Amino acid sequence: MDISFKNGNEKFNYRVCAIIINEGKILAMKDGNSPYYYLPGGRVKIGETAEYAVLRECEEELHAKPGIIRPLWLNQAFFTEDVSKIRFHELCLYFLMDISKTDILSRGDKFVLSENGMEHRFEWLLFERIENEYFYPTFLKKDIYNLPENFEIRTEIEEKIIDEVKDWICSV
Repeated sequence: MDISFKNGNEKFNYRVCAIIINEGKILAMKDGNSPYYYLPGGRVKIGETAEYAVLRECEEELHAKPGIIRPLWLNQAFFTEDVSKIRFHELCLYFLMDISKTDILSRGDKFVLSENGMEHRFEWLLFERIENEYFYPTFLKKDIYNLPENFEIRTEIEEKIIDEVKDWICSV
């Protein structure tokens, strides 16, 4: 069971994401439900470590077994998802991954894979390109250039909901 719950139009998620980098490019993905790019990863399951979850998600989505180099960030994100309009409170652990023992690079700049009948379109995006792309998480548009050497905790609150989130947090 995923560590995720919904209450009305609000949803909590505990997620992991894989940061996969090669020669100034990051591996991003899209699916048929989302108009934006995002990173490989997904929800952590009850009883599962974040490390195991990111490896499992990579295997499910990329059909490959990369290794973990190190955790980069725990991001506390407050946002309204563009498609569903659901307001999220999300904790996401971002891991820098090692793909040197996989065939991911041989798949080309763009490739398509399927997971449980859902099509995932992957693309290597230049760091400079994500600045102008419809891409989440938005903090990576700048922070991709300076990956932390040590694990960091950060908070990302969408500008359009800052006051709403402040009220929401204060009422809890």
